[in-house]
Amino acid sequence: MTKVVIIGGGWAGCAAAISAKKAGADVVLIEKTDMLIGLGNVGGIMRNNGRYTATEENTVLGAGELFKITDAAARHKNIDFPGHNHATLYDVTKVEPMVRRLLISKDIQILLRSRAVDVIKEGNDIKGIILADEKIIYADVFIETTGSTGPMGNCLKYGNGCAMCILRCPSFGPRISISQRAGVEDILGQRGDGSYGAFSGSCKLNKDSLSIEVRNELEGNGVVILPVPIEDVKLEKLDMKVCQQYALKEFAENIILLDTGHAKLMTPFYPLDKLRKIKGLENARYEDPYSGGIGNSIRYLSIAPRNNAMKVTGIGNLLCAGEKSGLFVGHTEAIVTGTLAGHNSVRLSLGMPLLELPRNTAIGDIIAYANEQIKTKEGLVKRYTFAGSEYFNRMKELGLYTINRDEIIRKIQRMDLQDIYNEKIV
Repeated sequence: MTKVVIIGGGWAGCAAAISAKKAGADVVLIEKTDMLIGLGNVGGIMRNNGRYTATEENTVLGAGELFKITDAAARHKNIDFPGHNHATLYDVTKVEPMVRRLLISKDIQILLRSRAVDVIKEGNDIKGIILADEKIIYADVFIETTGSTGPMGNCLKYGNGCAMCILRCPSFGPRISISQRAGVEDILGQRGDGSYGAFSGSCKLNKDSLSIEVRNELEGNGVVILPVPIEDVKLEKLDMKVCQQYALKEFAENIILLDTGHAKLMTPFYPLDKLRKIKGLENARYEDPYSGGIGNSIRYLSIAPRNNAMKVTGIGNLLCAGEKSGLFVGHTEAIVTGTLAGHNSVRLSLGMPLLELPRNTAIGDIIAYANEQIKTKEGLVKRYTFAGSEYFNRMKELGLYTINRDEIIRKIQRMDLQDIYNEKIV
C-alpha cells in the first residue's frame, strides 16, 4: 500500500489526508501543535462570494466532508456584510474536535505535537521526515501543508513582534520549510512597498467584553457595524491586510464584527485605547491574537514552486497545498488545494498521470492563475481568493461564479469528473 505523509495539520493538511485515504493510501498526518485545522481555529468565514462556487465544485468532485462539518458547525448562514454575500460563519470553538473525529473515523494516523525539522533525501526524492525528537517517518510520497506563517522571528522582523497567536510558536516550536530543507528555494510574497509578508486580516474579541447590546445584535444577526470616529479612520491601514477581499473603504470607516463564536474583528490590529472609545466596546479585550492592539501574525514567507497538479518543482515525490502552494487566502482555498494534492499523491506513487482540474472550473482556474501570477513581480504583491479582490472579479468576468448547484453539477458531469475524489486508486 502507498504510504503518504502530510506535514501540517491545517485545513489543507486535513483535506489532503482525507483525499489520499479515499484514494487508497496509508496516511500519516504530522502536526506540530496540539490542535488540527491551524488558522481555522480563529477563522470562521465560508461560502462568501465565489467560495460558494468552489465549495460546491469540490463537493461534486467528491470531497465535501470538511464543508459538511463547517456547515454543521455554522452559527449563521446566508449572512451579508460589506462586499460579501451569502456567507456562512462557523463556530471556531466547536469545529476542531469535529474534524479530528472525522479523520480518526477514517483510520488516518494523527501525530500531534510532532514538529518536522528536516528531511532525508535519496537522489531527487525525499525518503523520510525527521521530527524534533529525532524520530524519522518514512513514506513513499510527502505533502507539505505547513503554511507560510512563522517562525516567531518573521513576525518580529516583518511585523510588530510575536502576536501570541493560535500557532503558538514559542510553545510548540517554529515552522520549518520542508521544501527548502529538500533544496528548493522558497518564494516570498511581498507588500506594495516591496517589503515581505503581510499581516493576517482579523482579530478576535472576547464576546463577554462587549456591551450586552452589541453582543445581542451580534448573536442575533451575525454581524455588527459600528462607525469609527473620524479622527481614527486610517485608510492606509488597508494596504497591510493579507485579506485583500476585506480591504474595502467600509472596513476602515467602521468596526465590522462577525459572530464566529468569538467576535471576529475585521482588521489586522486595532489600538485598544481607540477601540474602547467606540460605544459598546468600552471594555473590549482581545481573544486572539493577544497582541491585537498592535500587531498580528505575518504570512506568505514560505511558498513552494509547484505545477498545477500541486507537485513541488524539483522534488520527485513532494506535493504542496494551502498557503504553502501559493498566495492563497482562506479556508476554502486551503481545502480545495489540499484535496487535489492528496488525490494526486496516490497517482504520483503509482506513476499515473496527475490530475489537473480544468480551467473552466473555479478551482482549476485559481490554481493555474495564481501559479502564473506568482512568477511575475506584480503577482507577488497580490493575493488570490474566491471571496473577493482581483480573483473574484476574474471569476465573474469568466462566468465561473454561480450559486446554482445544479449548474455546477451539470458542468462537472460534462467533464466526467463527478465523484473523482471518491475513486479508490490503489
